[in-house]
This record gives sequence, C-alpha cells and structure tokens, in this order.
Amino acid sequence: MKKIIVMMGGQGVGKGTFSNMLANRFEYDHVETGAMLRALPSDSPIAQTIARGELVSDEMLFGLIADKLGNSDVILDGFPRTLGQAKWLVENFADKYDIRVIYLEIPEELMLARINKRIREGGGRSDDADVAAVRRRLDTFWNVTVPAIEWLRNAQGIKFAVVHPDDVDTNKNFEKVLSVLN
Repeated sequence: MKKIIVMMGGQGVGKGTFSNMLANRFEYDHVETGAMLRALPSDSPIAQTIARGELVSDEMLFGLIADKLGNSDVILDGFPRTLGQAKWLVENFADKYDIRVIYLEIPEELMLARINKRIREGGGRSDDADVAAVRRRLDTFWNVTVPAIEWLRNAQGIKFAVVHPDDVDTNKNFEKVLSVLN
C-alpha cells in the first residue's frame, strides 16, 4: 500500500526541512502546498484568488492535492491546514493509502526563535521579517490548524505521532522523525 506522510506543525518547526530529508532518503514525492500555489501561472484562478488577498478555497486545494496523489509515496507539507481539509484527506484516501501524520510540536517561543534565526541567516519566507504577518500565521496555526491536528490525532484509518524537534542538531531531530515511521 502506498504511503502518505502528513507533516504538520507551526512555523519554524522544520516541516520543510524534514519533508525534504525524508523525500531524499526514501524517494517520496514532496508536495509542498505553498510552493505549489506560488508556482501556478499568474492567470490561473488560484493565483488570482491569492493576488486578491483571499484564501484559496478547500475545493480548489482538493483538486490540486488529488492530482498529486498518484502511484508513488507522498509527503504532504502544508496540507491539511483546516479541519475540513483533514476530514477530506481521511475520508477520501485512508482506504487507499497508509496515512501517517507527524505532528512536530514545539513551544511558540521556539517557533519565534527559529523564524528569527532564518531572518538572520537570510532564509525563510519573504514575510518572516513582518512581525504582524508572523503573528497572523501563528494565530491561524493555533486557531485553525491545531483543531485539525487534534481531530487527526483520533481519526480512524491513520497513524498519528508527535515528535518534539527541540534539539539544536537537525540530524538528531530527524532521527526522532524517523523513529515514528517504523
């Protein structure tokens, strides 16, 4: 049975880093929702929605995600983010895939420290330096994504694991991620 690994957590927890490391190690397809949306042609309906400052509807995302789930193992990075998206994933794919959710859980103070480190090192997102934007992203995580994570914790047909990537050494944190995949 093909696998879907769902990498979840707040900003700065290492979702992208660990998704890339897993993809390289196990030859999984890495579906990074944010990058996928930013790569769409500017005249596409989704890009136009984003340009207007509106949220992309679940239905639009469902089509994009479903298109990425084919015959290979997949890591989802940035999806699901809402309870509706989490339910859609389980309802439509739990019987076809071995779904494993990895919740990377760290305190908000550590998320902020890692975001600030990315800024100092010249990496990260373009809006990482905007304190108000970071606050909105964190508020969205706590108010929108955490309820989805909590629902997935007990959802039927999936495996759920919590990892605390709080070590300074990325490789040690990656070992924690690997340990929950066995």
